[in-house]
Amino acid sequence: MARRKDVRRFGRGPYVVGLRRDLGRWGGGFPFDLPVMAGIDDVRLDAPITLLAGDNGTGKSTLVEAIAEAMGFATQGGELERSGELPAVPRAVWNGALEPVLSSTKPRTGYFLRAESFFNVAGLVDSGGIFAPDISLYGNIPLHQQSHGQSFLALAANRFGAESFYVLDEPEAALSVSGALALLAIMVRAARAGSQFIVATHSPVLLACPQARIYELDEDCISACEYDDLESVRLTRGFLEAPDRYIRAALPDLDGD
Repeated sequence: MARRKDVRRFGRGPYVVGLRRDLGRWGGGFPFDLPVMAGIDDVRLDAPITLLAGDNGTGKSTLVEAIAEAMGFATQGGELERSGELPAVPRAVWNGALEPVLSSTKPRTGYFLRAESFFNVAGLVDSGGIFAPDISLYGNIPLHQQSHGQSFLALAANRFGAESFYVLDEPEAALSVSGALALLAIMVRAARAGSQFIVATHSPVLLACPQARIYELDEDCISACEYDDLESVRLTRGFLEAPDRYIRAALPDLDGD
C-alpha cells in the first residue's frame, strides 16, 4: 500500500482534533466492545489538554494507546522520531477501524509516556546506543540513577516543550502529590507554547489542570465532565474528610478490633 503524503505544515497544536471509526472494519470483541467506543465519534480532542478519567478497566489506557499508535509512537512509548522522519505519518489502527482526525498542522516532536513500560524506555536512553536519544536531552543524569518519580520529572522538564504532541498514560503512577503538581505546571506551560496533551489519569491533582477538557469513562459510555463531578475527585474528597468511615466500609470484618 502506498504511503500517504503528509502535507501538513509544522506549527502550533492541537494536532489531533478527534477520532473517526470505519464501521465497515469495526469488529466484535476487545477493544471494539468497550463501552467507551460507542461514543468515540463525539469525543473532541481539539483542546490543548484533554484528560481521560475513569475507573480501572473502562478503556482509558486502550484509548490513549490507540491514539499514540495512530500518531506513530512505538507501543512501549518514547520519542516520536521514526527513521529520521519527524514525526511519522499518522495512520489508522485496529486493522484500519480507527483513525485520528487531524488539524492542518503537525508537531515538531512528541512523547508517549507509558508508566508501565518506562523502565525499558529509560534503559534505552541510558544505554547511549546508536538508536538511543542523547542523555543530554534528559538533563545529563542517567534515568536509572534517579528514583522512578525523579526520572518521570526529568523527562517532562527536559523533553516537554513547544509545538509538540504528548500522550501520557497514568503519569501519576510514580509521582508524589508535589511531583504531580510539578508535572501539571510543566504541562500547562508547554500547552501555552502550542503543544497538545492527551492524558489518561486517576490523579485529582492532574485532573485539576486549568482549562483542560475532561472526559469520564464508565461502564456505560464516555462523557464530558466537570472537575467537581468526577468520581475520583468526589471519592478523594470524601476519604480525606472521613477516612475512618471509608476504611470501615472497605474492612467491615474488622469492626470492633
